[in-house]
Amino acid sequence: MQLFYNKDLAQLDSVIRFTKEESRHIIKVLRKSIGDILHITNGDGYLFTAEITIADVKNCIANITSSTLQPKRHYNLHLAVAPTKMNDRYEWFLEKATEIGIDTITPIICDNSERKVIKAERYEKIIQSAMKQSLNCYLPKLNEAITFKDFISKDFNGLTFIAHCEETDKKSLKQLIKPNETITVLIGPEGDFSTKEIELALQHDFKAVMLGDTRLRTETAAIVACHSVAFTNEL
Repeated sequence: MQLFYNKDLAQLDSVIRFTKEESRHIIKVLRKSIGDILHITNGDGYLFTAEITIADVKNCIANITSSTLQPKRHYNLHLAVAPTKMNDRYEWFLEKATEIGIDTITPIICDNSERKVIKAERYEKIIQSAMKQSLNCYLPKLNEAITFKDFISKDFNGLTFIAHCEETDKKSLKQLIKPNETITVLIGPEGDFSTKEIELALQHDFKAVMLGDTRLRTETAAIVACHSVAFTNEL
């Protein structure tokens, strides 16, 4: 199944008009024609089925025949991950985390961060593409970049963790996470969180965790955390 995305599509809409770019892709690349069925999501959980009525490479139009709210995961995962020095590594994390299952992503700027500016528009496109590729009808939310200090001062629900590399008393993340929970995990930059940041997180009731026996890159650590939560929630 090929999944398309249109954030403005509402449950009771009866017609969808595709953009010029999407129209060309549908008609010229996918070779769809009048009467063919398309599947679209609005990123809020709805899966729409539509039948092409006008097969124009510049203005493809389809009548919506059904809309169904898809089941949502029984857990909620928020990863706050420092931007990596090499931008493509962060993009890889965004793509894979979306495929595995994540609800919210927050880029956090830390004391040891080398990259402090993110490409939000490009990140959004990567997340949207990964959502469509994995046939997921829920689009993860990408928050604006925020400093560690401002982030840690927010109110959090559920279980909260900070993964760091310092030799302190830590438990494995997989030992502490539980199914059907709201979970927030902090992942630091290449230089790790500073001692001050770790202490501040602990003061805000974040639990220190490790993600294995080896030292991981930022993006790898984020994916390990993402998969650990997903694996714990498998039925």
